Amino acid sequence: MILSKRPDVERFLRDPAADIRAVVIYGRDRGVVRDRADQLANKLFERPDDPFDTAQLTESDLDSQAGKLEDELSALSMMGGRRLVRLRLTGEKGGPDKQAAEALTRHVEGQLNPDAFFLIEAGALGRDSTLRKVAEKAAGAAVIPCYEDEAGDLARLARETLAKDKVSLNGEALDLFVSRLPKERGVARAEVERLALYLGPGSGVVATPADLTDFLGVEPEASLGDAAIDAFGGRIGPAQAGLRRAAAEGEGGPAAVRAMGYHLGRLRRTLTLHKNGVDLAAAAKASGVFWKSEREFLRQARAWTLDQLLMVQAEVLAADKACKTSGSPDQLISERLALQIAGKARRLGL
Repeated sequence: MILSKRPDVERFLRDPAADIRAVVIYGRDRGVVRDRADQLANKLFERPDDPFDTAQLTESDLDSQAGKLEDELSALSMMGGRRLVRLRLTGEKGGPDKQAAEALTRHVEGQLNPDAFFLIEAGALGRDSTLRKVAEKAAGAAVIPCYEDEAGDLARLARETLAKDKVSLNGEALDLFVSRLPKERGVARAEVERLALYLGPGSGVVATPADLTDFLGVEPEASLGDAAIDAFGGRIGPAQAGLRRAAAEGEGGPAAVRAMGYHLGRLRRTLTLHKNGVDLAAAAKASGVFWKSEREFLRQARAWTLDQLLMVQAEVLAADKACKTSGSPDQLISERLALQIAGKARRLGL
């Protein structure tokens, strides 16, 4: 039985089928694999780490002790009842993969201890994996492939983990935090736990984006964003300083030109929505303006017009094309573009 759809997986982890004796959970993101294996083990066993009722094996054990896996699957629980045999594979060695497949076949056929539950965690098993092929066809086995987390998965992880420490994020803060999380589940979980410590376990705080400023820190992209805002706001000095700071952080001229293009695009979208009857502040929010920049953005939106932005857009496109020319001084091109935009902004009274 293959469980690849999220609702099916979640339903199975909440209520595993009684006729299933073995489960293979595999995927490139080992953090997701581990989380689901832990969830299943905790559902089936009151004490999944009890050394009397649980055997924890790795592929090294299979390499060093022939027959070790089947011996553990044949052994009876010392305390009576069910026994958990948990095997962790990397998915990179053919020998342990084949051994696990052979043991799984014998176990689901009832040749070993019927009260043992065989739980296998593996890396990215390819289509040529013997274990994967056998488990997908076996009547008493379930296979759960794990894929890279999406934003919704990370948001759920953040909410549930923070809730255990009685802290939380409001909607905007959660969106911001999730956008900065790595996709690998184990690393993401560590970041969420670090945030819980930062907010104060048990404090009951509901954090806002402003509360996350020091925790998240500043990225090179932030310097480029600030430089674009300064340019369209008529602040020549800060715009140039932001571009040079971003360059020192590894973001060159092409990225700087793109950042100014993105800011121009937000201004155009905001003014277009406003022209069609949407309140200016609501239009800015719909255009993805970050709360911290909203006041300055609205000041600029009241000064620039769509016609003026159209002329600037031609300059941005020209600068972007020039940056892509072999041997071009792209840093100077981006700084000249910022000067041109800031000069126009000043003439608009900004």
